[in-house]
Amino acid sequence: MSLISPACRDALQHWLDSLSALAGRSENTQAAYRGDVTEFLSFMTLHHNERQGLAPLARITVSDMRAWMADQRGAGVGARSLARKLSAVKSFYRWLSEREGFEPTAVLSTRAPKFTKKLPRPLAEDAARAMIDTVELQSTNDWISARDVAVVTLLYGCGLRISEALSLTGRDAPLPDSLRILGKGDKERIVPVIPAARTAVERYLQLCPHPQSRDKALFRGVRGGALNPRAIQGVMAKARMQLGLPATATPHALRHSFATHLLSAGGDLRAIQELLGHASLSTTQAYTAVDTARLMEVYNRAHPKA
Repeated sequence: MSLISPACRDALQHWLDSLSALAGRSENTQAAYRGDVTEFLSFMTLHHNERQGLAPLARITVSDMRAWMADQRGAGVGARSLARKLSAVKSFYRWLSEREGFEPTAVLSTRAPKFTKKLPRPLAEDAARAMIDTVELQSTNDWISARDVAVVTLLYGCGLRISEALSLTGRDAPLPDSLRILGKGDKERIVPVIPAARTAVERYLQLCPHPQSRDKALFRGVRGGALNPRAIQGVMAKARMQLGLPATATPHALRHSFATHLLSAGGDLRAIQELLGHASLSTTQAYTAVDTARLMEVYNRAHPKA
């Protein structure tokens, strides 16, 4: 941070502290934001050939923003990464302008580069079932096999994020007919629990050697602590290699598979949006991957005028 003035350094730290306190951003997110904004401030220091105090920051122009973005692209930064960096800079400027009382239009009006949002490809229905069956074979320890099957079944059967499945605690067992899930942005949703998921979790609980507690993680690691998501990522990586599936067959791809297979079977897009916990219907549309022929088949069967 040697290129950044003490005033800017203090402002950056206060902003990060506010993110932690008010928005609950993770340490990894804060570290990424710190790096992105630090790079931006350092560029502006070199670009103007002077250390950027708070006053010069208030005078940054559209031309300055274009110069920074051109520098980033010239350094090989991709469109997706640049969009993320710009988002961090805008967030910092929005906070700083309110605090210092200046007009941040030049920064906030800067358009992010367009890019195609890549999402994990959903598995075919038979591949999803095969994944669950093959995950069970990855450990010689019965309780670990049962645990992994239970987690993967929740991802595919209920559309949970892996973080949501691993945030379940002993008070959630035995699983009810529906779960109250707190997702991204503290958005709460109700998720129905299919019988297969309840059965898988019950089998895991019967075999798990670690005593359950209402306040402790439902899914445990080998030593009894909360299960690390890397364990599920690893067991799925082994299973997909055995099945000949692509590297996109990840835990998160099972959530996409859940949505896609529901839509393919004639599920209502709005209902699927609620099940996934998406704020925007467009996000749900991007999440699903149903071929046009299948959509037309559902349309012709379900539309009252068909």
